[in-house]
Amino acid sequence: MRELWNVSSSPHVRDWTGAQNLMFDVALALLPAAAFGVYRFGAYALCVLLVAVGFALLTEYTYEALVEKENTLWDGSALVTGLLLGMNLPPLVPLWIPMLGSIFAILVVKQLFGGIGQNVVNPAMAARCFLLISFADQMNQYSGMDGISGATPLEALKSGGTVDLPAMFTGFTTGSIGEISTLALLAGGIYLLIKGVIDWVIPVMYLVSFALFMAVFGGHGLDSSYLAAQLCGGGLMIGAWFMATDYTTSPITEKGRFVYAVFLGILTGIFRLWGASAGGVSYALVTANLLVPLIEKNTIPKAFGWEGQKDG
Repeated sequence: MRELWNVSSSPHVRDWTGAQNLMFDVALALLPAAAFGVYRFGAYALCVLLVAVGFALLTEYTYEALVEKENTLWDGSALVTGLLLGMNLPPLVPLWIPMLGSIFAILVVKQLFGGIGQNVVNPAMAARCFLLISFADQMNQYSGMDGISGATPLEALKSGGTVDLPAMFTGFTTGSIGEISTLALLAGGIYLLIKGVIDWVIPVMYLVSFALFMAVFGGHGLDSSYLAAQLCGGGLMIGAWFMATDYTTSPITEKGRFVYAVFLGILTGIFRLWGASAGGVSYALVTANLLVPLIEKNTIPKAFGWEGQKDG
């Protein structure tokens, strides 16, 4: 009797990497910046992070239990969303802010669109935009702690002031809990690159295109100190390495990732220079996320020989 072979459709090569592995790698990569934020701002900042993570997990569990969906709490996506949201909040924000933000991120942005992999924008960034628009006063509370001034470095730059660049790089400055230490965020980003969780295209092209835009339109030319301060300030580093690279809300095509990253850099520069906020990363990310389907549609590789020119 002849041996029968089973021919199945691709993919034929599989490994054990799944959403859980990826999400916990991201959470691990975020820990240095989160830990430094707690060290810098104290126990209340830790409370903000815990409330954000706790209510993200609670909202996910409660919604899935109510609609009788399979529990996905252990895939790590809600954990990462809550942690990212908490790290993007001011250290003195009232605790009901991370509570409300996590509920909005998980319930409205993620679950009502179908759960993990179905959301059209990054849940943490969408929730931050929601909070910035709805509760501007609470979302700009950076003063009131001993030794910490009220103005962020980007606000100082925008008003014509000077900044301490080494402090911005290491994290001894003012800002949101998890965005202040460029060094810690770079360490986390490099970890993700080494693990193969992300590739270099989106974060590097985002940062390069942003720097070029600021060099041309920022009014300081190729002033290295000004450009370095812009790169280290605000949520640019956490946005470039941890949110712009989100699998669900970034393009899957190779050319699309380049277009997406460059568009993010330009849009962030526009918001920073001419927008009301000194940061601009949150609004740039959400806007770019919404355009991902259009970017993918126009960057799909053509099949070999499609619309080719005939000789003669």
